[in-house]
Amino acid sequence: MTTPDPATTDEFRPTHVVPPDGLPAWEAPDASRPTVPLDALLPVQLVERLGDWGRVVCANGWSAWVDGRLLVAVPQPPPAEGDPLTRTADPRPLLARVEQALTRYRSAAEDLAAGRLDGASFRGITRGQRIGVVVDGESLWLYDAEHERWVYTDGTRLSTYAVADEPAATAERNGSVPGRARTGVVRAPGDHEPTRLVPGVTDEPGDR
Repeated sequence: MTTPDPATTDEFRPTHVVPPDGLPAWEAPDASRPTVPLDALLPVQLVERLGDWGRVVCANGWSAWVDGRLLVAVPQPPPAEGDPLTRTADPRPLLARVEQALTRYRSAAEDLAAGRLDGASFRGITRGQRIGVVVDGESLWLYDAEHERWVYTDGTRLSTYAVADEPAATAERNGSVPGRARTGVVRAPGDHEPTRLVPGVTDEPGDR
């Protein structure tokens, strides 16, 4: 962690808390420079973003870089009556994208079964598609391929459940970040032994 900044300490206003399992931390937005992990449910203030990375400040002024996707936002007052939910909180846009991707896959599979597509054409059409949905009553887990993360929703708001790669310093995805290879793992808060994704669902064969 960096040296405490008294000025920052005086202005401390928690915006997030650390997930219940704690959170790995780094001295800089660089996965090769780990530092002391943050304690579970520790209030922090998110003061800087760099792609997936987030620099947080603790109440005593100590700061560190973390995977900002895994921070739990401090509840905010509900929106004023008539104000729509933001796109980051409303599950419907992501639900629509998952539905469209599944429809494209089903259409291609039907063409393959009917002989209208050969295997090579089917693989070309479906290459890069990543779909993941788990429904248990009101609880729903969706794979957000655009941000390489799993999200959870109870039908009203989205929250990050797990991420599929190390934090990136840019918004580039799908292996296009220079110097970074896809890891093909799912990482939940506090995980030290990642669980590998199921091939063909949220990762491409050959990415291992």
